[in-house]
Amino acid sequence: AILLATRGRTHSLGRSIKSMVELADSVDRIQFMFAFDRDDSVGQPYFFTELQPWLDEHDVSYTVMQFERQGYHRLNVYNNRMAEHTNSRWLMIWNDDAVMETQGWDSVIEQYTGQFKLLKVHTHNDHPYSIFPIVPRAWYHTMQHLSRHQMIDAELSQMAFVLDLMQVVDIDV
Repeated sequence: AILLATRGRTHSLGRSIKSMVELADSVDRIQFMFAFDRDDSVGQPYFFTELQPWLDEHDVSYTVMQFERQGYHRLNVYNNRMAEHTNSRWLMIWNDDAVMETQGWDSVIEQYTGQFKLLKVHTHNDHPYSIFPIVPRAWYHTMQHLSRHQMIDAELSQMAFVLDLMQVVDIDV
């Protein structure tokens, strides 16, 4: 499941989602979890008029959730709730301006099924943290949340470093 809290973005959101779908080996493995603020008068209409028909046409699974506005300082609220409402084997924190660059990225993740690791993709700056952390659903079940604060990548990465669970994978974003 790709967990994606978004607000007011249109072009970048569409580009981001399409990059993931078009480069996946099997769209059956993908479930997008979208979090929109109830008062998002730009992003939601774009999603429902442009992106939703495209996802339906490509037979991609998705769930749309609405929230009272939490803002960036409570980004964890969106992601924890989305994680709670998916049954996917893997949870990936995503950003509406990120672009997938690796063909078969979903197959790379699938290779780690059954392993309790945080998967770290390559990004433009190869930050020491996993900027787009991918964790098994069991991580959420064990902790009963993904993060206690908005810096989800930092919290998950720190735990993975301490527990020696960080696995760099061959995926470029």
